[in-house]
Amino acid sequence: MFRLILKMAWKNSFARPSRTLLLVVMIAVSMSMMLGIQGLYDGMAMNMADKNKRSDSGDISIFAKDYRINRDISYRIKNADEIRGELNNTPEVEAVVLRVSADGLASTARKSSFAQIRGIDLQEEENFGAFSEFLKQGKMEFGKRGAIVGIELAKTLKLKVGSKVVFSTQDSNGEINSMALKVDAIVQTTNIVLDTSAIYIDLEKLRTFLGLMSHEATQIVIKTENIKLYERLKSRYSSLDVKSFFELQPMMKMMEEMMVIFNSITFFIVMSVVFVGIFGVMYVSVLDRIREFGIMLSIGMQYKYIRLQIFLEAIVVGLLGFLSGAVLGLFLLIYLKDYGLDFSAFADALEMWGYETIIHGTIKLSYFTTTFLAIMSASVLSVLIPLRKIKKLNPIEVIKADK
Repeated sequence: MFRLILKMAWKNSFARPSRTLLLVVMIAVSMSMMLGIQGLYDGMAMNMADKNKRSDSGDISIFAKDYRINRDISYRIKNADEIRGELNNTPEVEAVVLRVSADGLASTARKSSFAQIRGIDLQEEENFGAFSEFLKQGKMEFGKRGAIVGIELAKTLKLKVGSKVVFSTQDSNGEINSMALKVDAIVQTTNIVLDTSAIYIDLEKLRTFLGLMSHEATQIVIKTENIKLYERLKSRYSSLDVKSFFELQPMMKMMEEMMVIFNSITFFIVMSVVFVGIFGVMYVSVLDRIREFGIMLSIGMQYKYIRLQIFLEAIVVGLLGFLSGAVLGLFLLIYLKDYGLDFSAFADALEMWGYETIIHGTIKLSYFTTTFLAIMSASVLSVLIPLRKIKKLNPIEVIKADK
């Protein structure tokens, strides 16, 4: 019996091929657009998070107690080399880098601005987060008194490659010291704080300038895929300040939550369109076939089989729409992932907020699974009202009225 019902459902789904085709196209286009929007938004958030991790906070960062509150190098990790050795021997840790930072004033002959000087090892930073990918101008190297400057700070101070800049800050002895630097390169990390204030110099040179020992650092940055490692490190280094990425970047957490809300709203709107589309087609289909259903009931077919047939018809149409939308959406997501969308016309605004001018999408299996469940649910729910009409049907009156 089920085979017969399934066969009837399949044939009736294409009783009006133009109507069915129109509905399938509507579902496919709506679904593919929704997949594209989800992939693009998630890609934006993931790209920003990735660059923030590579350029600044990593997955986990370790500071001395009170350093983040006071921003004073007297609060520094004095056994940073020893801790790095321990972390390198931890299987879950992919990479570790040490950094030294100090706040101060960057000046040229005409302008001055707040700045943060960062001591880094270029080779370690390259291994940790492909630091060279942030290069906008110049060469990724430290020459004699060489420095690398964030792009927005360079604009503020009107710096170019080869320009001179003087950085002044307080050293570990409380003395105000200054150093003259030459700009070797300009970088853009899309991390707003770094791009507007960071001056990078060689780690050992900055340690000497600040009067620090070679085994000291203000920040230990860790790259890992194991989210459970954070709690272990927090317990192991209880005398230090261990922070996760989202603790250091609350804006990213808020942005991620906003993306979920926005995607949910978009998802609801598109699924509502799908529901209304399937409901309209199925309702008209039922009205067109009232006499058919009346005859089926009058010759003894049980209502449950008619109900099953209509459910199957809706599911067939929904499934065809999903499969078409999945193929179309997959091609769209692949295009967005490989080529992205070019927003160069809004470059200044996007870069100011930490976005790239070419935004790439991402692909997740969850996009398709949740959409499948939503379309199937919309398909089933859309026939509940037409089914009520059939249930209340008086077969004899229908047959008489149709004569």
